[in-house]
Amino acid sequence: MQCRLLRGLAGALLTLLCMGLLSLRYHLRLSPQGVQETPEPGPPSSRPPELQLHDVFIAVKTTRAFHRSRLELLLDTWVSRTREQTFIFTDSPDEGLQERLGSHLVVTNCSAEHSHPALSCKMAAEFDAFLASGLRWFCHVDDDNYVNARALLKLLKAFPRTRDIYIGRPSLNRPIHASEPRPRNRTRLVQFWFATGGAGFCINRKLALKMAPWASGPRFVDTSALIRLPDDCTVGYIVECKLGGRLQPSPLFHSHLETLQLLGAAQLPEQVTLSYGVFEGKLNVIKLQGPFSPEEDPSRNRWKTEMSSLREGGLSDGGASGADGEFLFDLRGLFAFLIPSSMVLFGG
Repeated sequence: MQCRLLRGLAGALLTLLCMGLLSLRYHLRLSPQGVQETPEPGPPSSRPPELQLHDVFIAVKTTRAFHRSRLELLLDTWVSRTREQTFIFTDSPDEGLQERLGSHLVVTNCSAEHSHPALSCKMAAEFDAFLASGLRWFCHVDDDNYVNARALLKLLKAFPRTRDIYIGRPSLNRPIHASEPRPRNRTRLVQFWFATGGAGFCINRKLALKMAPWASGPRFVDTSALIRLPDDCTVGYIVECKLGGRLQPSPLFHSHLETLQLLGAAQLPEQVTLSYGVFEGKLNVIKLQGPFSPEEDPSRNRWKTEMSSLREGGLSDGGASGADGEFLFDLRGLFAFLIPSSMVLFGG
């Protein structure tokens, strides 16, 4: 009898103990100390997205005199593949171009003269439009440049976003000198490197924002007048003399001032900009051989057009060298760009 009583009491005590533990656990769950907080998500990755072509603002400087002979050629070649990134800055309205380009044609109302103030006026308009766009890179080219968008993007991707970048090709093998006005009618001789606008140059947004006190609004024209140098020199002056930056020279940009025949076809895919011109009555262009094979141009319409231009221009009409299809697509665009341009220069 006593054993049964003891077992009953032990069972009752065990039951009470279990109920007490369960009650304690329940209250701990309800208390602030016992509530398990859901971990907050960590901060988003600070790594910037990879640079894309739509992050680049390409500004083309032109004038009404070249709307037909140069600009339409650009629109039919490389601009047709970079239309969303490319903006044309000119000095006069043009209904035909306006209809074709829409908001990508910017009429600056600057003078059509090839003078320092007129050129700086257009550069100021380009710079302000870039700042307003919010894009990551500003690239300036002239209306006689061919832009290889793939090579341009590859080049810009190589630079870290944290650095101030000013890249282009110097036209001189030494720094340029300028007299900088100082108080009390004094001047200071300064020297700096600059990238020639005729070959094109690029500036990242980080640096462009620092340039604004000397380059935004009317300040760019004022700065150019201060040192009495044209627009591309003024850019170099601001970067190197005012901000302590440095030009990053690149051999991948080309202007009509170079001997372009030295560039071989095998080098073309790597070049960022190309050009054409006439020096001492002779055509200064890259030598390209054609025509393209039937596989690359099934209709043969391009072959006929380019062969005709080649014969009229007195250039070689040899066979095309082997290359992948992507390169040949760009090469055809370059071909169409260079040959008609040559004919225009000679009055053809």
